[in-house]
Amino acid sequence: MRLLTANEISELNRQLDSQSGCRVASIGIDFDPFDFARTGATLVDRAVAYSMPNGDQLVGLGTAWRASASGPGRFNEIQEALTSVGKQDLKAFVGFSFLSDGATSDIWDGYDPAEVFLPRITIEQFGGSRRLTVIIPATDSTDPTMALLGSLRHPKWRSVVDLGDHSIESHPSATEWADCVSEAVGAIGRGDFEKVVLSRSVVVRSSEPVAILRVFRALATTYPQCYSFAWKSGDAVFMGASPELLADVRGNQLHSNPLAGSAPRGEGEDEDSLLGQRLIDSSKDREEHALVVDDLVQRLSPLTVSLGVPSTPSLKKMATVQHLSTEIEGELAPGIGVLDVIEASHPTPAVGGVARETAVRYIKEHEVIDRGWYTGGVGWVNGAGDGAICIGLRCGLIRGDTTHVFAGAGIVADSEPNAELVETRLKLRPLMDLLTAN
Repeated sequence: MRLLTANEISELNRQLDSQSGCRVASIGIDFDPFDFARTGATLVDRAVAYSMPNGDQLVGLGTAWRASASGPGRFNEIQEALTSVGKQDLKAFVGFSFLSDGATSDIWDGYDPAEVFLPRITIEQFGGSRRLTVIIPATDSTDPTMALLGSLRHPKWRSVVDLGDHSIESHPSATEWADCVSEAVGAIGRGDFEKVVLSRSVVVRSSEPVAILRVFRALATTYPQCYSFAWKSGDAVFMGASPELLADVRGNQLHSNPLAGSAPRGEGEDEDSLLGQRLIDSSKDREEHALVVDDLVQRLSPLTVSLGVPSTPSLKKMATVQHLSTEIEGELAPGIGVLDVIEASHPTPAVGGVARETAVRYIKEHEVIDRGWYTGGVGWVNGAGDGAICIGLRCGLIRGDTTHVFAGAGIVADSEPNAELVETRLKLRPLMDLLTAN
């Protein structure tokens, strides 16, 4: 069964034919955005699926327009480029790396230090309504895009069943990473910095190619309270279910949700409540969380007219782990958009450290993995400065039968290496459970 009817295709063509230059057409639709992603993503070189905890979803196929940038001013550059398109209400996808100069290894080929693009075809589900939007650049014919739309069919449902075998490697090994934690604790004791986030990866090699879109659908369904994303670039997909919102901007209203301080979930309600209360009472975790919130507030204050920050953190419970959480609300100063907020706040101490420059330098000198877009950000933005961007966490990079899964932990003076190792294993589970489902 076709996703779009002949009448819907005709309506899109009618709108496009009535315009010149860069043409935009839009219609209401009634099918699932992720069904659209599953049927069309393999047919284009760039595609993104993105879901938010409030139920909003955004899917894009193909590239109508794209810009990239690197270096310290990368966010300002891509915002200026997007604004210059002149289509302020169109939602573009944005993604970026942890480091301003981007990745250093070829596993991240296709993922620039910062990039923004307008898809040729977008499905958005916001506030319960669904719309399909087509963008055709001024120099292009409408025929290939309309032929693609006419070819899309409703996909058959399939569960994530992997009958293949898997090999798993840790980078660095668990013992070596625990030693890295001990070294970082020593550096903190010498006064080099107050906190640093150390990361590791697990490489999963499968005898069968990863069923990417079925895995993503299962990930988004299993972790509905997260920001789930799958960003395809060429033959690779960066996928995850992040619990942490870096910034959401609608008009002059700002929302940010820093997380820091973690504990496992309990086997039952009583044990879960006990572990949560211990987390709230933990001086080590409260200190780690306060470092993140205080730094973020300091960086956001110059951009805001007002900023509301709870005096104590709450608990945010995921399937495998619970975090200390602070919900920050604010009113932005005139002319400030979501990428201005990212420019000021990234990398937060939740993924870098305190002091920022010293901690990031330590990470560059001591981590053996290439983070790439892990602990960077993924989301959407428009020309007016609105957008929602999560931190790239609980994620992995998939190419064919090989997946690099990433996790990290915040290290402070009281950190214990084995406990931090256990924390990373809990954070690896969302993707690992699906990748090795057999």
